[in-house]
Formats: sequence, structure tokens, C-alpha cells
Amino acid sequence: TDTAVMKLKEDVPPLLLHVFRSMVWVYSIITFLPWYLISGTSAKQARVSGNPAGPYRAMHSQNQLVSQLYVAMDTLDKVFAYAVQRFPHRDCLGTRELLSEEDEVQHNGKIFKKVILGEYNWLSFEETFQLAQTFGSGLAALGQRPHHNIAIICETRAEWIITAQACFMYNFPLVTVYATLGGPAIAHGLNETRVTHIITSKDLFQSRLMVSVPRLQHIIVVDSKPSSWSGLPHGIQVHNMASVQELGAMKNTASTLFRGPLSSDIAVIMYTSGSTDIPKGVKISHSNLVAAVSGMAERIPGLDENDTYIGYLPLAHVLELSAELVCVSHGCRIGYSSPQTLSDQSTKIKKGSKGDTSVLKPTLMAAVPEIMDRIYKTVMRRVEEMSRVQRTLFVLAYNYKMEQISKGYSTPLCDRLVFRKVRSLLGGNTRVLLSGGAPLSPATQRFMNICFCCPVGQGYGLTETCGAATISEVYDYSTGHVGAPLVCSEIMLKDWEEGGYYSTDKPHPRGEILIGGPNVTLGYCDNEMTNKEDFFVDKKGQRWFCTGDIGEFQPDGCLKIIDRKKDLVKLQAGEYVSLGKVEAVLKNCSLIDNICAYAKSDQSYVIGFVVPNQKQLLSLAEQRCVRGSWEEICNHPDMEREVIRIITEAAVTAKLERFEIPKKICLSSEPWTPETGLVTDAFKLKRKELKTHYQADIERMYGGK
Repeated sequence: TDTAVMKLKEDVPPLLLHVFRSMVWVYSIITFLPWYLISGTSAKQARVSGNPAGPYRAMHSQNQLVSQLYVAMDTLDKVFAYAVQRFPHRDCLGTRELLSEEDEVQHNGKIFKKVILGEYNWLSFEETFQLAQTFGSGLAALGQRPHHNIAIICETRAEWIITAQACFMYNFPLVTVYATLGGPAIAHGLNETRVTHIITSKDLFQSRLMVSVPRLQHIIVVDSKPSSWSGLPHGIQVHNMASVQELGAMKNTASTLFRGPLSSDIAVIMYTSGSTDIPKGVKISHSNLVAAVSGMAERIPGLDENDTYIGYLPLAHVLELSAELVCVSHGCRIGYSSPQTLSDQSTKIKKGSKGDTSVLKPTLMAAVPEIMDRIYKTVMRRVEEMSRVQRTLFVLAYNYKMEQISKGYSTPLCDRLVFRKVRSLLGGNTRVLLSGGAPLSPATQRFMNICFCCPVGQGYGLTETCGAATISEVYDYSTGHVGAPLVCSEIMLKDWEEGGYYSTDKPHPRGEILIGGPNVTLGYCDNEMTNKEDFFVDKKGQRWFCTGDIGEFQPDGCLKIIDRKKDLVKLQAGEYVSLGKVEAVLKNCSLIDNICAYAKSDQSYVIGFVVPNQKQLLSLAEQRCVRGSWEEICNHPDMEREVIRIITEAAVTAKLERFEIPKKICLSSEPWTPETGLVTDAFKLKRKELKTHYQADIERMYGGK
């Protein structure tokens, strides 16, 4: 079973194991009855119309899909104004004070910047509203007009949301572009949307904005204005955010020009991170985002003004933007962070000082699988370093809790005695973790469930559906699926003959996932041909998006993602290989940190590019007496052969077909990060860029050299 595979190895004397299990059994009997009486569960999460192809809907939206949080609150500015009216003096947006910054020289001579941060300083809902209003007024005074696009290229911080709320109020469609995109992609987005005003930060202004944008007139820097800027074309004015807000307060443009948006007006044009090609700008209306926020909020029980959310993922990603809008609409406060300052062990936090989760103690958190995998590896490394007694207790508690939660039971004693310290890595108060952006491995999901004592809601959605399609219920601790449709969405399965997926398949219906509902966006900027291929409107006037992902509906109404049309390659002998499926299986191998499978239609076998786990590979090299630098070890033919042997064993165990198993690999000494351009900000593989980067290795592996 899956549970048996995910268990930790027990190295315990039988007598001690018997004593432990007896104690736990007695405790379970005592606590079971009260738990059973107060916990509520539900088996069926979605219902189909009678046709196995769908549509599938959530149990709570069988008659009608949900499109609004509150009656008559059909635009984002109205939703925010209502939250301000309900929670004027409660904390809204928080930023930690920078106490000191210093350079720290590492053993290898590299210099890392380390920071010591203080407490969070908070803006109330009323203060946030006032800052957004004066900023919007100031932008209008600088010539920004309703229905004319304005761009933001900025890190995740309070000023980002203040800017967004200003643009929602004044009906300025907000163009969002990933800060990690290269110059040509940034220029493409800014020129396609014809922006004249850009909001950015000092760091990104100097590193990312030296691109050709002929229409550009104003750059607004959210922090301090750079003292000098070379290479900026003549005629472009640079302002800081505070001065624009002062201008807005004086001009009081609100009373003369302000007219709120319609629900059908564009709120955001979000450029996708471009895992396949040049980024596409997705046009998202106010009603799309309001519907998505309504659907996502319904899956977080008890969401209210007592919750604290930690914001650190890129706000240019639809998962983070939707999550923060959910929080703001419910009076929940948002404390800002970054991947480099998230925990006490994060790379920019000076040893001995506190990371953001320790200070903020969030109750809600969103994460991409890459972040969760890092946490998983950090904890397991610590477990290996424990004394034998500590490690034994941890392993026993881990395996016991895995058995219990797979039956639907909780384990308060283990949580309090064993997992409290691990839980404190994220502040100790986390009650819901939301994972999205890429598939989360069952092993990592189960680990997070157990060690952080909270549900991990796996979600599925795309920029084209405002990130909203499905999220698993918090009481559902099963793994390997992405939950049932949200109350704002419905899902159909479309037969895909070429891949052999049909809604009539047994035991479960399968096919391409089509998502319909008020959260389905207006299409792509200036791309009519792709709009016709990917979007359609049904007889009832509802919009649908064709995802290209292949799904399978389980008997309880939960969706499982099993394949992707674009990842399917036909080999020379006619066999179809799903590259995504091969990668998902092999990423569970402890030797592999990341992998990209690759195949050519004129070849008979699959190859792979692998980022190995440094600790595991060095250990393997020592066993095989292979010596040298990290790069030399990765390039050593003996190590390639050893890794192929290990991943072949893992693939056979996971029941991959013979033709699906990579026959040759290339070991990468460099990790893949968004900065390298080989993965997106959500850590999805950029296949085109990876192919270009490893072209010489592809020729070697297929040329037999």
C-alpha cells in the first residue's frame, strides 16, 4: 500500500515497540469517542450529472455555481471597501523592520548578505485603504487614465497590494510580469499592453527595467528612488511612491475623475510564466477574480479576522494573488516575507536571529511543492542527526500517526510530545497549508500532514481560471489527487483519442480537463487564434477553458491529474511516453532533487537531465571511490551509470513500462532556479530552455558518443 511505502524504517527492539504501541492504544481508546462525536466528515465531495464525461460540480453548488462572496459585491474595489467597513482598525498588511544588514564570508570565500529583522509593523485596513486611494489619485494626476493599462514589476510586499487596490478602485487594468523573466519577455509584455506607467522597486528598476519600452513615460519606485540611473531614455520621469501619494492627497482626483469599474472590466492582465513559449497575457475581469476568491474561501473553514497569512510567493503568480485577495476580503491579516527570510534557517537570516514564520506565527500559508520539498529535506536531515533514542521516538510516532490519519483519526499526544518542535519551523500555529503551482508528491504531502499537524490542501488551477478549479477538503487526508471542483467551477472530461483517454474508461472516467464557470478568464491579449483553440462559450453563455491536462475522476468526486497532452511524445516504434508521468515517479527517488525527461520521435528511448541530491551523490561517490570536485563527480561516467541503475530500480518498482525508463542521463552540478531561466517562478520545468541548455548533452546521449 501507499502507507507502507511512505513509512520510515523502524530500527527498534521488539519489547520497546510493544510497550509504545500498548501506551498509544490505551490513549487512542480514551480520546477516540470525544473526537468521533465532535469531528464531522463527508464522503462524497462532488457529483456528476449522470454522464461520466460530466459536468462535475461540488456538492454545495449542484443547482448554481457561486460567483460572488457577498450580495452586490461584484468588483474587487467593492469587496475591499466592504472589508474596510467591517474591520477598519484591524491589522491588514505587515512588514518587518530591517535592523541591520551585513556581509558574511563563507568557508569557500563566497560572500552572503545576512539580515537581522525586528518586529512586524502593521497598516490597518483603514490606513491601507487611504494609501491606495491617494496612490490611485496621484497616478491619475500623472496622466494615468481608466481602461489604460499600468504595469507592476515588483517583489511580494505590502506596496504591491496597495498598488493593486489603487488600480482596482480607479479602473486601471494592472499588468503583472514576473520579475525573473528575461529582458525580451518583460519588454514583450510591457509593449503588447502599451503601458505608459510602471510601478517597480529600486532593485528591480536597476536590474530588470533597462529594456526598450517606447511608450513609457513614468516609473514609480515603491521604496527609495535611485540616486542615479544610467541608460534611461530621455523624457522618462522617475518618482517614488510616497511623492505620488502626496500628489494624490493634494489633487483629490477621486472626486473629479473617479468612476468605479464594472464587473466585466479588466482588473488584471497577468503574464504567465511561460513554461513552453513566450509569455501570454491573460485578461482577467473583476467578476473572474471575485468568483475565484469566493470558490477558494469556501474550502478554508473558519476563515476570519483572527487568521494570519504569510505572503512570500510571487504576487505575479495567480496562486499568491488569489490567496491574498481571499485574506483581505475576510479581514485576515497578511505579514510579508521572502523565500530567503522565511524561517530561522533561511539563507539571509543571520544565525541566532529569527526568521519570519517564528515572529509572525501564521495560521495560513500557501506553498509550491519545491518549498515543501526543501522543508521535508531539512527535517529529515535533522532526524538523521538525532540521538538514537530521539530518532526511535520520532520514527515510531511518525509511522503510528501515518496509520491513524490514513484511517481518518487524529493523534493529539504525538502532536504535543513529538511534532511540536518540527511544527515550530513554520511558527507553530499553522492550521491550513495550501499547495499549488505544480504536483505535490504523495510522500511530501503525507510528511507535511504528519509533522506540521495540519491539513495540506492540494489545489489545481491555471492563470486562465484565476488559479481556481479544485482544492481538496481540509478533512481529506488522502494523497495523490487535487480535490473536488470548487463551488465557482465545473469540470468536463473530453475524450482524447490519440492518448487513449476516454470518459467511458473503467474503473474511472478519464479525459482532457475542461473547466467552466464565472472564474474562466476573458482570453489572451492580441492572440485570437489561441483564444479560439483554448476557450469556448457553451449554449448557456458560460465560458470554458481547455487545459491540455489529462484527468481522472475518483468515485468520491475528486480529480486526479494523470497526464498532459503537450508532454506526450511518440517514440520511433510507436509507443507514447508521458514525460510528466516519468518525472513524477522518479522525483520520489531520494537521489533526485529535480529531473527533466526528454524524448525525440525519431529515437527509440527516453533520456533525462537530473539535478542530483548533493549529500546522496557524494555518499555514493565515496562508496564507488570516485573523487574530485562536485562538477567532476557529476560528469564522471561511473556516477552516471550508478544513477541510471538506481533510477531504473525505482522506475521498475513504480511499474513504469520498459520504454518509459530513461536509458541515458546527464547529471547537472547546478540546481535549477527561476534565476537560471530553466524553471518558472512556480518551479515548473521550462522544457524549451532546458532543451537549449542541454543541447550538446542531448546530441551526446542520442549520438552514442
